[in-house]
Amino acid sequence: MKMNWLAFEEEARAKGYQHICGVDEAGRGPLAGPVCAAAVILPAGVIIEGVNDSKKLSEKKREALFEIIKTEAVSYAIAFSTVEEIEELNILNATMLAMKRAVEGLDVKADYAMIDGNRLPHLSIDSECIVKGDAQSMSIACASILAKVSRDRLLYQYAREYPQYHFDKHKGYGTKVHVEALKEYGPCPYHRRSFLKKILK
Repeated sequence: MKMNWLAFEEEARAKGYQHICGVDEAGRGPLAGPVCAAAVILPAGVIIEGVNDSKKLSEKKREALFEIIKTEAVSYAIAFSTVEEIEELNILNATMLAMKRAVEGLDVKADYAMIDGNRLPHLSIDSECIVKGDAQSMSIACASILAKVSRDRLLYQYAREYPQYHFDKHKGYGTKVHVEALKEYGPCPYHRRSFLKKILK
């Protein structure tokens, strides 16, 4: 049976909501870089061919879809929480802050938000959590792609600035190459110090 990518959106529309945004994040787990969130409002009934959970797509496919989603969306917004905010607030709260910023950054104000995961950010509009939403909702899957591509592009910039850490290869995640570089060079300003305690004893 073919999955209905619009089931959650249709349910919200049936309740009278019009501007329904999907929200997702990228970068909760890495040792370096900010956490990124995106919010996307799609036109009613729109399915963008090829969209899926960003983790299931190749980088080339995500990059191509990034531009299509931006063109097709009624409105979209991309927001970050910085390394400093992650350190100060902890990663969960920093993620919620990035999501809140993304929703509030939409040009067209959303009246309903569907959030990937099991925690809701503090929003001024009605919202719901959808666990594994990026594999079930078109709007959330689009948000996951915008967040992932935006964050990856930033890590490519970091790689040019600090080539010794190979950020372009692992995007800040704790791979063997990254951990070895950390042990050799110590952290740079983009590293999340609280995430390094077990590595840099």
